[in-house]
Amino acid sequence: MSWGSQFLWVIYPYMILIIFLVGLYYRYQTDQFGWTAKSSEMLEKKKLRWGSNLFHIGIMLVFFGHVGGILIPKSWLESLGVSDHLYHTMALWIGSAAGLMTLIGCIILVIRRFLDARIRRTSSFGDMLSIILLTLIVVVGMAATLFNMTDRSGFDYRETIGPWMRGVMLFMPDYKLMNTVPIIFKVHIILGLALFAVFPFTRLVHMLSMPIKYLSRSYVVYRKRK
Repeated sequence: MSWGSQFLWVIYPYMILIIFLVGLYYRYQTDQFGWTAKSSEMLEKKKLRWGSNLFHIGIMLVFFGHVGGILIPKSWLESLGVSDHLYHTMALWIGSAAGLMTLIGCIILVIRRFLDARIRRTSSFGDMLSIILLTLIVVVGMAATLFNMTDRSGFDYRETIGPWMRGVMLFMPDYKLMNTVPIIFKVHIILGLALFAVFPFTRLVHMLSMPIKYLSRSYVVYRKRK
């Protein structure tokens, strides 16, 4: 049990990190032309508009919620006047709304990706894998939130998962912090880390691209044909 815990909460995160960094380097060196979101808007717009907007807005809120809840120590928030009750109330209502928005967006995109014949034929294995994995992560995350709402054991991820994650980032992980974490949270973390392993090999890499060159690019002048 101890060896398994050490592998999952000490070795596994750094294995993912190596795959992530090496994969990004390899992808950039060998496939810069494919470093794109590969928009399929021309094939189908209605479901893409709803699914993409809901997903992107929701996932940004979820991201900042995870940063506030896991990466920022509990004591720091308390020093700013954010009490434990206020934090959990905000996390419950805002987090649930953001998670639901993300989930609905994911479901729309999954339906579009798998049931629309033209979209399915132009989709790669990476396209399919990434949207399925994202949807699973959101579903398990919502289930973890529901568990936390109904659980009476007093589990607080800010006292276990938070310090462990910060330890990983500082290269000083304490796997023992994860021993008492409920299984649903562990599955959420394992799937979330797995997403970083497939990230370099899918369209998700477009998240790291910023069109900075457009700021200095000359204007393109269009004239009517006489």
